[in-house]
Amino acid sequence: MSFHIVLFFSFVDSSPLNWLFVDMNSYFASVEQELRPELRGLPVGVVPVMADSTCCIAASYEAKAFGVTTGTRVSAAREMCPGIVLVESRPVEYIEMHGKIRAAVDSVLPVHRVDSIDEMSCRLTGRQTEHGSAVALGRRVKDAIREQAGGYLKCSVGIAPNRFLAKVASDMQKPDGFVVIKKEELPERLYPLSLTDFPGIGRRMYARLRANGISTVEELCGLTENRMGRIWERVVGKRWHALLRGEDVPEPETARRSVSHSHVLPPAQRTDEGVRAVFVNLIHKAAFRLRRLGCLTRKMTVGIDYFGEHRGWRKGISIDMKNDTQTMIEAFMGVWNERPRGRKPLRVSVAFIDLVPAGESTLPLLPADRKRDDVAAALDSINDKFGTNSIYYGSMHAAPDAAPLRISFTSIPDVIKPKKPLGTPGEKK
Repeated sequence: MSFHIVLFFSFVDSSPLNWLFVDMNSYFASVEQELRPELRGLPVGVVPVMADSTCCIAASYEAKAFGVTTGTRVSAAREMCPGIVLVESRPVEYIEMHGKIRAAVDSVLPVHRVDSIDEMSCRLTGRQTEHGSAVALGRRVKDAIREQAGGYLKCSVGIAPNRFLAKVASDMQKPDGFVVIKKEELPERLYPLSLTDFPGIGRRMYARLRANGISTVEELCGLTENRMGRIWERVVGKRWHALLRGEDVPEPETARRSVSHSHVLPPAQRTDEGVRAVFVNLIHKAAFRLRRLGCLTRKMTVGIDYFGEHRGWRKGISIDMKNDTQTMIEAFMGVWNERPRGRKPLRVSVAFIDLVPAGESTLPLLPADRKRDDVAAALDSINDKFGTNSIYYGSMHAAPDAAPLRISFTSIPDVIKPKKPLGTPGEKK
């Protein structure tokens, strides 16, 4: 009697694909084209205000074909693309569409992190990290966005062993791209890229690399861990060495360092009264964000930029670990008279820096301080319920809407729409 032993081998990809990154293409312009079908197929530039002196904050791919990009001045965009259609930015619509896109991605994979208004990443686990499963999930994410958010919205999906390379992959093919980077392809797969294609290599880091004789990605990837450590200051350099080779190293926790707002003054607000009202408005909004983040501040800075060759004015003000609006306004009013006179103001800015989590501070001991915190909480509650600026400090009444909603690259503001009217239009609250 003879026996036959049959061995079954299951070949599983030994290099897991741990991350999926979603990058919406020409986001603001694409949202406009999705919501306004008459703009589809046309070169579109999104601008903060309708003025030739401003810049495009987004451009459709039809406009990009003419060389128009983010930061192109409107006057230059008209010359480069005579048929360009300029539309004023609508932040509320972009934020609401972001919510739909996130819900669409969540219907396929839990969103691990929102990186910006147009980017988000998902961690893959278990069988999801196998190549076939990861690719199928990526296709389902693209389908879900198209079906649940809008058919004219395009996204690029990147899949890789770590989140850093998944983001790089999402930038390698646009629009509507799909790129997978496997660990066994590294680092050679990255060689065709430019140094500045990597997130984290900006103008200064690029100059430092060039000063160290590094001009190509191949040269970068050829550096030893110790050499990278010297260029990037030790720990960061060693982290880059691992990331470029596909290691899924834990990401360091980052603490928010500041909350800031700035606003270019329209002609009607370029008066002492207008500038002061806009300052108070910015303080009101920044303090609201500070409380939403659960942070206190040790310092506030206020500043004014001027037309012409005049130097700007900046003033730092110590704040004893507070986040209530009244304290901030009083601190600002204490330095208001120190500003230069006889100059034409262009822009005002407010920043809270040196932040600490509110939980690390003891509760106020004085009844007056506790009362200010209670007032701030009441204001937030009313504005949450009835809409932004339903109630505000009288000192900002001259410009309650002078600083409209803005979307930064890394912070997505909440959209609070009125549920029912409170008072009458223009009524001082």
